[in-house]
Amino acid sequence: MSTIAEARAVALDGETTVEGFVTVAPGTFSSATSEQGFAIQDDSGGVYVSLPEKLDFALDTKVRVTGRAGEMAKLRIITSSPAQVERVDGERTVAPEDVATGDVKEPVEGRLVRVSGQVSKTFEDDSPYGYKLYIDDGSGEIQIFIHISAGFEAADLMGIAMGDSLAVTGFTSQYEDTYEVAPRAPADLLKAQ
Repeated sequence: MSTIAEARAVALDGETTVEGFVTVAPGTFSSATSEQGFAIQDDSGGVYVSLPEKLDFALDTKVRVTGRAGEMAKLRIITSSPAQVERVDGERTVAPEDVATGDVKEPVEGRLVRVSGQVSKTFEDDSPYGYKLYIDDGSGEIQIFIHISAGFEAADLMGIAMGDSLAVTGFTSQYEDTYEVAPRAPADLLKAQ
């Protein structure tokens, strides 16, 4: 068994087995990924697990995953199947790591993070995949990618204005050459009053 950090370093198509706590529930990002995966994290790092079918377990569940190292639009993943994913004893809420907007890059990819900053670009419709907006805390702009399948309403997002202060908890992802934070549910995106 490997740590998640070790599994992220495995050569593409190499087999790996990891254990971690669920930080993104199965199917949350399906509108953009066209599959039913989830994310896990241990003390060494986090990773997205790509699955063809949706499994039924909640956030904080401990799971063991066997699969092959891969990439999805340059996001490091483990490709697995339902038969290679099992629940194991234990449960833990993974606390998001506070990260500067300009530091959302490869070293934190796959982790649950919290970024805060002012809106630097407002709502962009990227249907049928999701919606985008951008925030900056002064250290560099970061894209917030909001999956339609995560339960957000476009009308609520359109009400966010330039300069509004947001705190966003989400999965640190990558789409091609763009790093992004992907909130898991509306409660992960908070507007300062």
